[in-house]
Amino acid sequence: MAILCRPAIAVPEHVLTLEETLRLARTMHADHPQLALALRLIENTGVRTRHIVRPIEETLEHPGFEERNRVYEAEAKRRVPPVVYRALDQADLTVRDIDLIVYVSCTGFMMPSLTAWLINTLGFRPETRQLPIAQLGCAAGGAAINRAHDFCRAYPGTNALIVACEFCSLCYQPTDLGVGQLLSNGLFGDAVASAVVRGRGGSGVRLERNGSHLVPDTEDWISYAVRATGFHFQLDKRVPTTMKMLAPALRTLATEHEWDVSGLDFHIVHAGGPRILDDLCHFLDVPPEMFRFSRATLTERGNIASCVVFDALERLFAAGGVPEGARGQIAGFGPGITAEMALGSWVTGERPAVAGQTRGSTRRAGVA
Repeated sequence: MAILCRPAIAVPEHVLTLEETLRLARTMHADHPQLALALRLIENTGVRTRHIVRPIEETLEHPGFEERNRVYEAEAKRRVPPVVYRALDQADLTVRDIDLIVYVSCTGFMMPSLTAWLINTLGFRPETRQLPIAQLGCAAGGAAINRAHDFCRAYPGTNALIVACEFCSLCYQPTDLGVGQLLSNGLFGDAVASAVVRGRGGSGVRLERNGSHLVPDTEDWISYAVRATGFHFQLDKRVPTTMKMLAPALRTLATEHEWDVSGLDFHIVHAGGPRILDDLCHFLDVPPEMFRFSRATLTERGNIASCVVFDALERLFAAGGVPEGARGQIAGFGPGITAEMALGSWVTGERPAVAGQTRGSTRRAGVA
């Protein structure tokens, strides 16, 4: 079975605290009729720090969609390779061992996708398949894991590399003044993540089953309006209630696998906000500590979109993991409203070296 190995995470060097966010909101929107409500909502997110790719003074400027997308491409090319190399190293693989690259991002656009640049620049084989996913938002982290799992099942013994690149700060729109937009300005952060799914060998989460669920007639609850100034994030006030509709799908997937979702040993889920985690505790009948890694991601880095599940999973690894055979779930939630869900068990097996190669011999092939 396919093994999801330890992820690698990187966040930008510019830090924005809750106190700075609140001060900016008070200063920039002093006359907003719902400022008090917006401030209260921002405080209630639980986000204490976020990381952004540019200094806050530059982030608050809007040089135009073209320039912002140029920054997205430049920052992606600068920040993604080190994270990819670290993920490969943690999976004991090299660029030459990868058969599929799944690239997920909803905060910028490139065509050809960054996958083509990675193959050309980092030395991946020209035969490496490419799967860019651009429109699943925060659910894309879970979707990437599931599509990598599907690929490794369809082609036994192959390996997939996942890359998630989210620069949410580049989507800031100074003219969007609804309460939902002001809340979003205090919620989202930037990050890059990468992880390998090995078709054979490795240690981490042995992926056993995956599924997807879309809540009917909720397409406009989370969306982008694409305008001359770029992507305008739109968030319906009903979004925090979605776990009432998605929790049954999580339970059903586990039941179909003959597992009890309330008795799992670990939960790695997208933390869009504290209400999401609180409601999952209620509807899945699990204690709050089961979501401590997702909540830590939200607190320390904000909502980092498709990177959340990888950051939370990395925290589980950093804490020492769980015992061999422990059962758990991974889930991403996003536009649609969509849930991408996976079930797996913990494997702490020996990490074999790549056959016929000295470890790391081609990891940086193609790079001076």
